[in-house]
Amino acid sequence: MKSQSPGSTQRLASLDAFRGFTIASMLLVNNPGDWSNLYSQLAHAHWNGWTFTDWIFPFFLFIGGVSMTFSLGRQAEAGADKGALLRKLFKRAALIFLIGLALNFIPKFDPATLRIPGVLQRIALCTALAAPLVVYFNWRQQLAWIAGLLSFYSIAMLAVPVPGADGVVAAGLLEPGRDVGAYIDRLFLTGHMWVQSKTWDPEGLFTTIPALCSQLFGVLTGRWLLARRAPAETTVWMLIAGLAALLAGAVLDVVLMPINKSLWTTSYCVFMTGWALVMFSVFYWLLDAAPATALRAAVARRTKFFTIYGMNALFIFALSGLVAKMIGFFKLGPVLYAPIKALPLEPQATSLLYALGFNAVMFAVAWFMWRRRWFVKV
Repeated sequence: MKSQSPGSTQRLASLDAFRGFTIASMLLVNNPGDWSNLYSQLAHAHWNGWTFTDWIFPFFLFIGGVSMTFSLGRQAEAGADKGALLRKLFKRAALIFLIGLALNFIPKFDPATLRIPGVLQRIALCTALAAPLVVYFNWRQQLAWIAGLLSFYSIAMLAVPVPGADGVVAAGLLEPGRDVGAYIDRLFLTGHMWVQSKTWDPEGLFTTIPALCSQLFGVLTGRWLLARRAPAETTVWMLIAGLAALLAGAVLDVVLMPINKSLWTTSYCVFMTGWALVMFSVFYWLLDAAPATALRAAVARRTKFFTIYGMNALFIFALSGLVAKMIGFFKLGPVLYAPIKALPLEPQATSLLYALGFNAVMFAVAWFMWRRRWFVKV
């Protein structure tokens, strides 16, 4: 678990810990005791803008991109059968998509109202779409793909006139149900979108394009890590790149498109890549690159919680979704929350306390699997 150089063949301790931090954060924001009482940072921005919660999904895609480079990209450069590598990734993506679809199928089991998009489905689509770009293209070409895809997405969102849910045709209206992505979702997914929006889906088809770019930024980061530079140099340049992306995203927020997670706008993609790079550079320095062995060991002990989560992240996420659905189906939520709600605390605090308890239960499962060396590979 202690990778000393970016080109090492060992696992990156920092990547496992960063993945674990992300899954722990996702479970925290997905399972409050009361959705009506949340601290502002534990809810998505209502529309434009961002909160801590809006970090989480792009972090997952960024991490997925780094991991793809360390596995798929490295094997491709070593001369492995590229067709076989792609088939392996496509099968993995198909399985992840089906797991996400199955979770959406529960508990109603009604094909007529089944939501087709979802978090796991988007991860699957981004994995499948990124795979050939990782196998067949070098880093310059991958960067060109990112620039081209974000340019295409921005032009379409700002310049292509489409009818909104109300039938009024307009271009560049980045409002709920009025954008190009929402129009495409209604064309292909009517009746199968997020029940709370009905006329658009936050994990819809067209907005998967910039989400794919979030994953490709992770792919480029993975290539940087494998370039066998000095660990300190690798860390510094990741941090600089992250700060530059934050600045670029903030500028794009003003001059092009607002930062918006539901639309995965170009500014959101770039800005959140900046945060991912900044956060990951900290994890990387403390767990893999710092020259002081004692420091790395001390940080590893204190971040073991995240590392354990990170070893089975997708499994724990799927399990947590299933458990949450079962709690809702059997109406156990009020029963479980009642003793916490009765505590002499403000409603936001008790809601958070319930989420922490849910997280603790999921961590107990992750810890048990880690102790048994059960690592579920999808």
